[in-house]
Amino acid sequence: MSEDSNRPNVDDVEARRAVSTSQRRMTVGRKLYYLVGMPILLAAVRLLWWSCRIQTVIGADIVDRIVADGKVYAPCYWHQHTVLVLKMMRDWIKRGFRAGFIISASVDGEVPARIARSWGAEVVRGSAQRTGALAMRDIHQVMKSGVSLVTAADGPLGPKYEFKAGVVLMARIGSAPIVPIACAAQRAWYLRRWDDFMVPKPFSRIVLAVGEPHEIPAGSSMQDLEAHRIEMQDAIVSLMQQAEDAL
Repeated sequence: MSEDSNRPNVDDVEARRAVSTSQRRMTVGRKLYYLVGMPILLAAVRLLWWSCRIQTVIGADIVDRIVADGKVYAPCYWHQHTVLVLKMMRDWIKRGFRAGFIISASVDGEVPARIARSWGAEVVRGSAQRTGALAMRDIHQVMKSGVSLVTAADGPLGPKYEFKAGVVLMARIGSAPIVPIACAAQRAWYLRRWDDFMVPKPFSRIVLAVGEPHEIPAGSSMQDLEAHRIEMQDAIVSLMQQAEDAL
């Protein structure tokens, strides 16, 4: 039996997720937009990444250890830093890290889902904030196959910089240590939306920061999970400050 046949069918997992409440539909026009726009978007993002210079990676030794040991982790970051964290995850994937992304099941999630798949990442369509039995079972199934789920800990609707309890629960069920991640850019645009979404300006200096993996004990109570949630929230805030100070 081949290795692929032993892996769970992630598409089946997606099919069993809750149906999105979004009113948008995959129309012919939208399909054409994706067909034409995707290559342009990917080229623009890669050009932006190419122009930026990574000044330093705080915790580079931690990254080397995570990528090398082949274990399952739960990398978490603020939604604001998505552009730079995705670049980091793409680099990890190239080094052999099996990353997966939880992306909205709505039409709005189609573009990031296609981008993630183009990198060789797994994609689970749904929400990391749902804590129902079916959602957690799906997440556990994917993690059990050796896929580390990468999550915006304060997404998809915020509040900004508030680590969600559902992410901690996901890590506990998947037996995956949480890896706090943050970053900073010398110069950037900030979109006027709930997360102040950051787009680094071309040729900016970048600092990436990765903290020590944090394990959630299997027998943790809900009260224990709250303590872990606060600890991880503080960890990402601290890393973000370290990254900004490094610039």
